[in-house]
Amino acid sequence: MDELQDVQLTEIKPLLNDKNAARNFQDFDCQEHDIETAFGVVHVTMRGTPKGNRPVILTYHDIGLNHKSCFNAFFNFEDMQEITQHFAVCHVDAPGQQEGAPPFPSGYQYPGMDELAEMLPAVLTHLNLKSFIGIGLGAGAYVLSRCALSHPDLVEGLVLINVDPCAKGWIDWAASKLAGWTNNIVDIVLAHHFGSEELQANLDLIQTYRLHIAQDINQDNLQLFLTSYNSRKDLEIERPVLGMNENTAKTLKCPVLLVVGDTSPAVEAVVECNSRLDPTKTTLLKMADCGGLPQVVQPGKLTEAFKYFVQGMGYMPAASMTRLVRSRTHSSSSTHSGESVRSRSHISSHGEGSAGTPEGIDLQDAPQTMEVSC
Repeated sequence: MDELQDVQLTEIKPLLNDKNAARNFQDFDCQEHDIETAFGVVHVTMRGTPKGNRPVILTYHDIGLNHKSCFNAFFNFEDMQEITQHFAVCHVDAPGQQEGAPPFPSGYQYPGMDELAEMLPAVLTHLNLKSFIGIGLGAGAYVLSRCALSHPDLVEGLVLINVDPCAKGWIDWAASKLAGWTNNIVDIVLAHHFGSEELQANLDLIQTYRLHIAQDINQDNLQLFLTSYNSRKDLEIERPVLGMNENTAKTLKCPVLLVVGDTSPAVEAVVECNSRLDPTKTTLLKMADCGGLPQVVQPGKLTEAFKYFVQGMGYMPAASMTRLVRSRTHSSSSTHSGESVRSRSHISSHGEGSAGTPEGIDLQDAPQTMEVSC
């Protein structure tokens, strides 16, 4: 195997603390919509104005969260403004998970994961949007993947954080046991998001999200969303192999950036997903010193990676990537750093190839996914 190329991404500052947590959950300059679909009403928040024929950035959150608690801290991060000036952002809340959502009536049949994915074309139609670049976390990453498989013409790229392509299995079982054999939905959701190390070490972050899950999300609605996610089917995707099944394999057709923190409970699931994707269109980003919410804990690193990804799709001019150029210069002198070697050896069994790879890295002859450690 050719030696993997590592890109050094430098963090700027932590994003969430007691002083700025409330501000980072806020929306700024947004328009809210309740959109009727064949599978029920979905709450959508638009940020900015669509730019011509460009795709929008569409987000979908994980269980126990909504778009505010999942993504606003990331999109309010100062360096993200360099990206959002080029794109409108469309935040989708799963039914009943938005702030202030009323409880569903007794007997309400919550949409399955496939049905949640089928709501998204109706959202695009209602808002007169042609396509999107998706950013999803956990359950949201699964929903976006489902949508991309069913409607590849609508999805130009995907950033999948903590994605699990499998039906509920032993990883979910282990997370539920880690919650202490509890029936408390807040503890179950926290164990889904955070590994034991992070639950014990990052107490401020855990307390912030414990209170949010318990107080800001309707608990009955949350249970319905959780049950829907735990009833998901396997995505049934497979890696295309040249000369064998490249024309028949069911897999994601768009560029994909897979993201996972190195202490996240989702590491093995993300590696499994990587093994099933087209290596020429997939980048795997494993973030050091990071757990279940990389977009909150390491916003600078994820912003840098997202800039690479979007630029690789041809939408952001290089002239606007000022800090990224400096990062490239730095990375050329640190490719063989101890951290790079450690991270490279820690996840190396599944292939690489790249969507949105940095300049100076030629992977045309490499049959593996590009793995980036930071």
